[in-house]
This record gives sequence, structure tokens and C-alpha cells, in this order.
Amino acid sequence: MTSETRNDCLSGEEVQPMHKDYQEDKKQVAKNIRQLGQTDVVEQQPEINIHTINIIGQVEGHMVLPPKNKTTKYEHIIPQLVAVEQNPRIKGLLVILNTVGGDVEAGLAIAEMLESMRKPTVSLVLGGGHSIGLPIAVACRYSIATETATMTIHPLRLSGGMIIGIPQTFEYMEKMQDRIVRFITRHSAISEKRYKELMFRTGDLVRDVGSILMGREAVSEGLIDEVGGLGRAVEKLEELILLSGEPKGELQ
Repeated sequence: MTSETRNDCLSGEEVQPMHKDYQEDKKQVAKNIRQLGQTDVVEQQPEINIHTINIIGQVEGHMVLPPKNKTTKYEHIIPQLVAVEQNPRIKGLLVILNTVGGDVEAGLAIAEMLESMRKPTVSLVLGGGHSIGLPIAVACRYSIATETATMTIHPLRLSGGMIIGIPQTFEYMEKMQDRIVRFITRHSAISEKRYKELMFRTGDLVRDVGSILMGREAVSEGLIDEVGGLGRAVEKLEELILLSGEPKGELQ
């Protein structure tokens, strides 16, 4: 028995065990991971005013992917974005990406939500920001990529064994691709002409057309704003928060 415990016992005060609270916290964290893919949600830590959202693996949309696939479910991300926008304690949002792409409409939905937020947003591309991950990255007010991050630019691909058998199907795919191109070029410094050149380039990908850009190449092409890491991403988000007139943030 420690001296603190003896003193509490002598004073007649009941010592409250911390084990129960610890177990409850573990249960809440496990629940958050199952439901939202994150250890914390906006409401849990009121003293933190920068929220972080991860986009990892494949962006899962209308089709449920096999259990072995690591996915980010867009029905989990969108409510969190709404909560961040409405919560007055949250002053800025950091979006961390390491994704291979995924469902086009789900990815664009996330990107359009990010683009329309009133609060400062910064994206950080780690590892990869491929395919539909690129619109999500450029949707934030400021985008940062690490030196070793890679981004794949390619034409819209079909999945699930779909075969283009009628002109209307091809026209739909072409319109969907144009949506992606317009969104990226509207939210970055790259021109539509240059983006399409990279998208239809041959020689970079063995079994496909397109381009693979590393961090500095993406910056030089005007797709990403800056090469940096976590420290720089938080610093930039704090700058944007100060410019917006909000108090300086702390990372969640």
C-alpha cells in the first residue's frame, strides 16, 4: 500500500479505482474504430480544435468491398465533415491521404464536401494519393505531399466486368471523366490541357495509359501546393486558422 493510499484510508475517503474508467475508454475507442475507422470523433475531445480525418486504402462507395480490403467508407466520412462544419470548437480540418483510389462518385462526393466547407482545410498526401484520391487532395484549401508520395493520373477505368456495348454508356463514362478533370483543374494550378496530356501519356504505366508523379513533380506540375510533412501541414493549417480569425489550433 502506498503512502497516498494509506492517507486516503486514514482520512476516511474512498479510493476510486481507475481501472473501470480505463476499460470504458478502451470500449469507446474500439466502438469508434468499428463505426468510423477512427479512434476519436469530434465530440470526444472538446479541448482539441483541429480535427483529423484519414482517407486510406480504397474509397468504398455504393458497392461493399471484400473484407480483406482496407477501405474508407464514404458514409463514415460525410457525417464527420458535417460534424466538423457545425462544431464551433473545431477551427480547422487536416485530411491525411494514403489511398489507391476507389469509387468515383463517392470520392467526388467527399471532395465536393471538403471544397464547400467554410473552415480552413489542409490535405497531406502520404504514400499515395492515386486516382480519385487526387480530387480529394486538391479539394482542401491547401495541399501538401511528402517527397516520396506518389500520385497516379489515368483515364477513368471500368470495374466489375462492365463492358461498353452502346454509345450511351461510353458518353456517360466520358462525362464522368470530364467531371474529374474539371474539378482537379479548377482547384489546382494545372491546366486542363496539361492534365489530359499526363492522363493519356504512354510509357509510364506498363499495362495502362497515364502518369505517376512523385511529390516534387506534382508540385512542379501545379497539382499540389507544397512538399512537406506533418509538421508543415499543421503549421499551414494554423496559419489559415489565424487568417480566418479563429484561435490557433491543436492537433487531434
